Amino acid sequence: MPRRLNTALVLNAVRLAAPAGQRIAELVAATGLARPTVALAVEDLVAEGLLVPSTPSQEGGLGRPAVRVQLAGSAAHVLGVDLGVHSVAVAVADLTGRWLALVREPVAADGSGPADDGTDAMLRALSTAVDGALSEAGLGVDAVAGLTVGTPGIVDAEGRISFAGARGQWSSMALLEQLEATFRAPLRLENNANLVASAVYASQVSPPHTLLAVQWGERLGAGIVIDGVVHRGATAAAGEIGYVSPRGAPVRIGMAEQGPLEARIGTAGIVARAAAAAADVPTSALHPLLSGTRGAADAALVFEAAAGGDETARSVVAEVAEVFAAAIAPVVLALNPDALVIGGGIARAGSLLTEAIQVRLDRLTLHSPRVELSTLAQDAVVTGAVQVAREDLWRRLLATDDERVDLLREPRVSLAR
Repeated sequence: MPRRLNTALVLNAVRLAAPAGQRIAELVAATGLARPTVALAVEDLVAEGLLVPSTPSQEGGLGRPAVRVQLAGSAAHVLGVDLGVHSVAVAVADLTGRWLALVREPVAADGSGPADDGTDAMLRALSTAVDGALSEAGLGVDAVAGLTVGTPGIVDAEGRISFAGARGQWSSMALLEQLEATFRAPLRLENNANLVASAVYASQVSPPHTLLAVQWGERLGAGIVIDGVVHRGATAAAGEIGYVSPRGAPVRIGMAEQGPLEARIGTAGIVARAAAAAADVPTSALHPLLSGTRGAADAALVFEAAAGGDETARSVVAEVAEVFAAAIAPVVLALNPDALVIGGGIARAGSLLTEAIQVRLDRLTLHSPRVELSTLAQDAVVTGAVQVAREDLWRRLLATDDERVDLLREPRVSLAR
């Protein structure tokens, strides 16, 4: 076998066994290679800085300690970026997957006038967060071997934001230009719901055959994972459930508008509905929402009031669950997912919402999936971004000579696969 293929087999065996160190004998068993071949591959990988000797163990109490090798975490680093509406998060991880830094930076427009559409504020927040994360990790930009950026909207096959809904200006912002000017490493741009789906799938103790991961906050989007692979559709627009038209609300979808479903039951829509309901019930615990900001925090108050027994709040939650279940039921019927996992700001609703949705899906579908909340909270997108960046890095590290030639032909900026 070519020498490069042997080293790739050995490196992958160490990766799969991590964090435990591996002895030569264990690597021989895992790869099926001859002992001298494995020993030579280990020597090459240590010389390249990808493996390091781990603390020897005295097995059996006699003889020389068994020498083990493990991944060298400092050999390569990746960045994961969550380009959110209100904040930017940047995480740094090493080759082993250990996180070295996580920095969040609020997006604050300077309010200078109509020309300030949020683009400049987003880019400033991104630059500050990247600098802060690298500083916290003790790294320079040259130490970054790859990065993945999660963003709202549709990311096309060229790795560009082709459509961002109500955030239409993002399609033209200089995001890629700024990142390409900063980093020499390969860069992937990916829809944030797809990254959430990747992270949720990896977090499952028993990965489902088909996963529907809904990111539910101000906007609504879904990521679909089938047999471990994110499904993007013919034009990378799969999962744009925010554009489903709820019952009784037929509308023409505009390419620069908020989708009808997210307008109805996004966090702002939920708070608006709750405030309207509270206006007619002076004793309702929802009265503070009449002057609220109508964000995710205020939406959480609706569910807290419902859990506390407020009848007005409970009626709003029932309506939200009904609208969501009716909108998602055709998707469930088409995909037959094992699990429907809900994340984003709405996850603060707790089991009250998931139980209400479960009951309605049981009624509206032939085989309803289990409905649960994501455990990743606000770190879901950046976790998925780090994961995809590491997968891309490992694909390059494990490439054979012919595959490396193909990788060199790939564009620097691309859509995550």
